[in-house]
Amino acid sequence: ASTRPIEQCQSIIAKLAVIWVGSMTLSVPEILLWQLARDTSPVSGMMSEFCTMKPSSNLPESIYSLVLTYQNARMWWYFGCYFCLPVLFTVSCQLVTRRVRGPDKKGESRGAKQGQAEGNLNCTIIALTVIYGLCTTPENVCNIVVAYMSPDVSKQTLDLLNLINQFFLFFKCSVTPVLLLCLCRPLGQAFMDCCCCCCEGCGPDGSSSESSADSKLKTEMSSSIFFDKPRE
Repeated sequence: ASTRPIEQCQSIIAKLAVIWVGSMTLSVPEILLWQLARDTSPVSGMMSEFCTMKPSSNLPESIYSLVLTYQNARMWWYFGCYFCLPVLFTVSCQLVTRRVRGPDKKGESRGAKQGQAEGNLNCTIIALTVIYGLCTTPENVCNIVVAYMSPDVSKQTLDLLNLINQFFLFFKCSVTPVLLLCLCRPLGQAFMDCCCCCCEGCGPDGSSSESSADSKLKTEMSSSIFFDKPRE
């Protein structure tokens, strides 16, 4: 009676398709805005290629005007689509989930382990959202400052701000899997087991086989003892 209905695969694929197609549609202007250019490097004095934020003149006139409009309002588009939209969507989903599951918590249909797993999942999502917000805030502030105060800011300051943005981007990408491994215990335990297996060379030796046999025997004995008892 405590089993929950499993969502159908078509529904999951439809949700993922909406998320991915929507994300790619929102990022299309970035692809049209940047282009590859060649210029003399001030350091080496040789011709080098670099990315510049300038729409290509080969684009059609209608698309070119839209890209120019996007370039003028890029900081607000970036702030709205890549900061406000993910954070608000995550927070609203968490609030709706808590409101829907509020009456269900009063009943006894949900087990303790299932409730603990859902609590860990909610903590993981909130932690990821906080890290995402903290790491993307400097980039959005930098974009707005550069857009409105670029004539008053020196090139060294702009390069420093871009370097800070890159640092936060790399930090966000590197801390996300570490956070998942720390907060999700089954995933972290599986990762540690895989690392230990790789460190030992994954070779079938006598000690490992004996230890695995002993652990298997203990597992079977504990499971048999558990299932011989009356279950609640």
